[in-house]
Amino acid sequence: MIAETVCSAVAAAGLGIAAVTAYRKRFLTAARIAAYALVPLGLVMTGVIDWLADTAFSPTAWAGFGVLGGAWLLFAGTRAVERRRAGRREREAAAVAPQASAPSLGQASRPTARPSAGPASRTDADDFSDIEAILKKHGI
Repeated sequence: MIAETVCSAVAAAGLGIAAVTAYRKRFLTAARIAAYALVPLGLVMTGVIDWLADTAFSPTAWAGFGVLGGAWLLFAGTRAVERRRAGRREREAAAVAPQASAPSLGQASRPTARPSAGPASRTDADDFSDIEAILKKHGI
């Protein structure tokens, strides 16, 4: 009974503020204030306020909220463990790599770069002459 009276008073006060705002030619703001003011009145008329008051003082309702909270914790915990296991499997799969992919430090694996004695071989002077030609072309 008290909750209905308070909600009705809040709605009446909000509508009064909306009327003053509309008098000041701020119609959009007045309409928004009126909409907010009518929400508590609508909640009283639909019976939601009675349901909330009954729920707030009911031990059975609070026990139900506790059960729902416990179910949520179980769900979140199982998801966390599931993600952790999936991450561990990915790390284990990445750690087991074939030996061929690791670089070898032995002498046999190093390529030997020996210039051939034929006419197609390039010397250091040929490399620099190409660079010089490119720079001259661009005016540098």
